[in-house]
Amino acid sequence: MQISRRGLLGATAAGLVLAACQRGASNGDLNAILDQISTDMLRESPEYATSLAVSEEQAGGRYIDRLSDVSKAGFLRQRELTQTAITRLQGLNREQLPAADQVSYDVVLTALQNNLATQQFEFGGGAGAPYVVTQLTGSYTGIPDFLASQHPITNREQTDAYLTRLSAYKTMLDQETARIGEDAGAGVIAPDFAIDGALRQLNAFANTAAAQTVLVTSLQSRLAGVAEIADADKTALVQRATQIMSDEVLPAYRRQIEALTQVRARATHDAGIWKLPRGAEMYAAALQSSTTTSMTPDEIHQMGLDLIASLHGEMDTILKAQGMTRGSVAERVQALGRRPDQLYPNTDAGREQLLADLNRQVEAIRARMPEVCGTLARAALQIKRVPEYTQDGAPGGYYQGAALDGSRPGAYYINLRDTAEWPKFTLPTLTYHEGIPGHHWQIAIAQEAQGLPFIRSALLGFNAYQEGWGLYAEQLADEMGVYASDPFGKVGYLQSAAFRASRLVCDTGIHAKRWTREQAIDSMVEATGDQRSSVTTEIERYCVWPGQACGYMVGRQAINRMRDGARQTLGERFDIKGFHDTLLTNGAMPLSVAETLVNQWVQGQHA
Repeated sequence: MQISRRGLLGATAAGLVLAACQRGASNGDLNAILDQISTDMLRESPEYATSLAVSEEQAGGRYIDRLSDVSKAGFLRQRELTQTAITRLQGLNREQLPAADQVSYDVVLTALQNNLATQQFEFGGGAGAPYVVTQLTGSYTGIPDFLASQHPITNREQTDAYLTRLSAYKTMLDQETARIGEDAGAGVIAPDFAIDGALRQLNAFANTAAAQTVLVTSLQSRLAGVAEIADADKTALVQRATQIMSDEVLPAYRRQIEALTQVRARATHDAGIWKLPRGAEMYAAALQSSTTTSMTPDEIHQMGLDLIASLHGEMDTILKAQGMTRGSVAERVQALGRRPDQLYPNTDAGREQLLADLNRQVEAIRARMPEVCGTLARAALQIKRVPEYTQDGAPGGYYQGAALDGSRPGAYYINLRDTAEWPKFTLPTLTYHEGIPGHHWQIAIAQEAQGLPFIRSALLGFNAYQEGWGLYAEQLADEMGVYASDPFGKVGYLQSAAFRASRLVCDTGIHAKRWTREQAIDSMVEATGDQRSSVTTEIERYCVWPGQACGYMVGRQAINRMRDGARQTLGERFDIKGFHDTLLTNGAMPLSVAETLVNQWVQGQHA
């Protein structure tokens, strides 16, 4: 999920759609509006259109040779068109729609309204990502890997489009560079450590010889398998890519480095967005969008503290049973993570062994999924290493959805900059979160679902639902007995839950309670026993993505409340497969809509 869904955009066929709105509610009118919004989204995100491998018709035109407009004007255009889409939907009479279409109406309208609320803040990507370029944000963090691993190279047309996109990458970088200066003029400058992280990664890439960059080497290696292109032409194409990198892209990197270096002199060490204009309002909008609830920072903070205390109690019991009795829970977890039997060699061979072990875990849990789900995902899953040129600022793991046409499997990425950050007891629960039964399972089922509007099955994401499911998936694996003979694996699962509970404490601490970066790092180390290096990366992530980290545990707890309520109401008639299918086959949604659907399923089971 690394391709950014930056907004919902308006239509070239606006007159047709608005006319439909004026006629009143009907199934056909709603479908026409949703189809148009989907096309507008894809037109404005050609990278995501490539990632999904949709048709040009569905994407509103040719996209294979385009990249997104990340300028300030592009941001403002998206905001205006988000408002237009809201107006179109609200022109319908929801109560006249069939029940299933009312769900679609609620899901899409909530997504639009959340987007608009964050877009009211014109810095960076809005309230949830207020800085244009940091160690975690900016086109440099995603476009090289996108071009190297997702843009197809199977014929001459695609290769020519690659070169066009490669040249367009310069424009994206320069658009961001302009916004860095504009935002700084308005008093919006990323924390000093976030700028430092970006500069390290940008310099590392900019100092690579053009011919040795991944954007040239990946083209060269993939061209080797394209039979229709003559060898002489392949050589010329690689030379052209090298020239574009040397003359256009790398100079744009250096311009961005210069702009960041200039604003770095004015940066402070303050970690939270409370320091920004309307910072408190910004954080409220970010929390609302990320959790799809109205929970306050204080409520979220206390939820985290209560959960950490409970999880530490469970971890303490297991560790004592394994003879680990000395020190705090965090100190004992740290000691476990340093044991030689828990470490992979920090070598290429060690990394290959780690990935092989993760793939075996995926296959083992996939075979057991019919025990808990009636609907099964079909898409394949790859486990890949985070690219080395972004690993220093990237999170520990993340997921990228499969292409809709089956041409590319889903993938979850793991950051292997230092294998010591991944002791063996911590890895199973990561696989269950990012892979199966977590993100890959949930997203693949949504993409493969029959009867859902395309916008719900493939385009819209809700942080609390999707990350809540990922965290619930870790719990589900435990409930399936995967740790019955693996007590340290169970500690890893509980540590992961404590980590997500700590996120509630640290995110609200940073942005609402004015914690320092160091204060948040200390808090998370004490809560999780994780290495300070990996904790530092996480805390710095929350500083530039306010609110996002709160969706995980808020979402998991909401799913648990839904399940507990359904089980209590239905008693012996409660069916875990039916519960999971209700949540998964309806695609991503706000937590309030998920609760409505679960309640309807419970009523249906009664009937």
